[in-house]
Amino acid sequence: MKSAGRLRSFSWFVIAAIYFVFAQQISLRAANGLSSGDWFLLVESLILLFLLLIGYAAMGYAEQGQREPLKAMGLVRREGWKREFAVGAALGWGGVVACVLPMALAGSLVVSFWTNAHQFFLLLVNLLTLAVAALAEEVAFRGYGFQRLIGAVGPTMATLGMSVLFAVMHLFNTNATAASTLVTILAGWLFSLAYLRTRALWLPWGLHFAWNASMGILFGLPISGLKIFNPVITTNAVGPVWLTGGSYGPEGSAVAVIVLPVLMIFLMKATRDYAHKYAQPVIVPGGIPVDLDAIARRQHEAGMGAAAPASDEPKLVQILPASGALNGNYPSAEAKAGDDLAPESPRPAPEEKP
Repeated sequence: MKSAGRLRSFSWFVIAAIYFVFAQQISLRAANGLSSGDWFLLVESLILLFLLLIGYAAMGYAEQGQREPLKAMGLVRREGWKREFAVGAALGWGGVVACVLPMALAGSLVVSFWTNAHQFFLLLVNLLTLAVAALAEEVAFRGYGFQRLIGAVGPTMATLGMSVLFAVMHLFNTNATAASTLVTILAGWLFSLAYLRTRALWLPWGLHFAWNASMGILFGLPISGLKIFNPVITTNAVGPVWLTGGSYGPEGSAVAVIVLPVLMIFLMKATRDYAHKYAQPVIVPGGIPVDLDAIARRQHEAGMGAAAPASDEPKLVQILPASGALNGNYPSAEAKAGDDLAPESPRPAPEEKP
C-alpha cells in the first residue's frame, strides 16, 4: 500500500479510537439514567456494544465503501461460526485452569459458596454482562479499528500496538501492577492472533468470554482486579503474589505470563484449518485487464484471412496435353535422356497437312 493509503488508514484508526472513548462516556451516562443496581453493568455494556456497531459500520460504509460493514468487521455468519466460538471458549477455559491449578495444588485457595436465589439470579445477569462486554471489547480492539491499523502498519505492528492499548485501558483497574500490565499485553496479543487466524470475531469472542467467565463465575477469583462477578462462588487466594497475583487475581501472576504464550501455541494448532481457509492473503489484481480469449481469437482470424464465400456450383478444371501429344509424336526414353543432356534447341514447327 502506498504512503497516502497508509496514512489514510492510520487516520481512520485514530478516529475509531476516539469514537471508542466517546462511546464509553455516552454508554456510562445513559446507563446511569436508564438502570441501576444489578442491571447497571449489563445495560451499560449493551449500549456500548450498540454504539460501537453503529458507529464503526457507518465508518466502514462511508469511507471504505463496505456494502456489509458488520461482516467486514468480523461478525460474518458463515458455516461453522458456532464451532469457532466453542473452540475459543475451550481455549479460554483451559488457560484459566492452567493458571488456577498451581494455586490449588499449593493450597492457596479458600472457597466460599452463596446459594440463595438472588445469587443465582446474579449469576445469569453476570454471564450475560460478561458475554456482551467481551464482544464489545473485541469489536473495539479487534474489529474496525484493528483492521485500519493493519492497513497502516501491517499485522505484526498492529497486533503489538493494539495489545499495548488494551493493557493501557486496564491500567485504570483496581490494584493493577506491572505484572498485570504484561499479562494484559500477552492476552491482547492472544486475542488478536485469534482474529488473524480466522478473520472473524467468533473465536476471539469465545476465548475472551470463557476466560473471564471461568475466572470470575466458575472459580470465584477477581477478573482484572474486579471482584463483582463472583455471585455464587467466592475465592480468596493466599500465598505469594507471584503465584496468586494478589488482589488483582491470577492475571497479575507469573503463572499467567507462562500460560499465555503456551496458549498461543495451542491456538495456532487449533486454528490450522481456519487459517488455511480464511487467513490467506487476498490477491488484488493490478495492471490493465486483458481478455486472452479475445486476443487469441483475433490472431486466429488475422492468420486465416478472409474466407471466400462458398459456392454450390462445381469448378471446371482444364487439363491440357503435353507438347507433341496432339500429333502422336511421343519421344522415346532414350530421346528424353538425350534431350536432358543436350542443349536446348528450338523445335521445328509441325508440317501442315493438305
